[in-house]
Amino acid sequence: MRESESPVRAMDDVDAVTQAVLTASRLLVAVSARSLAAVEERVTLPQFRMLVVLATRGATKLVTLADQLQVAPSTAMRMVDRLIAAGLADRHANPHNRRETLLQLTEEGRRTVEDVTARRRTEIAAIVERLTSVQRLALVEALAAFNRAGAEPLAPALEELERHPMGWVADLPDTS
Repeated sequence: MRESESPVRAMDDVDAVTQAVLTASRLLVAVSARSLAAVEERVTLPQFRMLVVLATRGATKLVTLADQLQVAPSTAMRMVDRLIAAGLADRHANPHNRRETLLQLTEEGRRTVEDVTARRRTEIAAIVERLTSVQRLALVEALAAFNRAGAEPLAPALEELERHPMGWVADLPDTS
């Protein structure tokens, strides 16, 4: 906000809100990067994104996985091969269509996603604890509106994490 502007004017200014969101996204990217630090020798950020999609969707066809990540199937296949070599994913025949191969997380891959997500959640909670209750309420309301505008479903509450560890609970198309 410029010194000459009132807080109300800044809240109506798309540029001021965009700047605030960009700053917050920079903070969240930093939190994400730090949460990956413990596994960065084994997993790159794009590979972790793939692990997250597999954790969220379960067993998935390569073409669906590539589409979710918005990469070419050949790129997705190279990523999968690296994750399989690292023991974080595996492939098997689709029991409903033996011509198709499904990709899924191994138990080690699932633990990796859960550990990174837990570190991220802990760091975000530490930041949120520094806010007053009024600021927390305002943040929840603002982020809820932002998520609705971006068509992002609400992340689950802490007690729901076992069913949806990454926070995505939207109905997903059948992979069979």
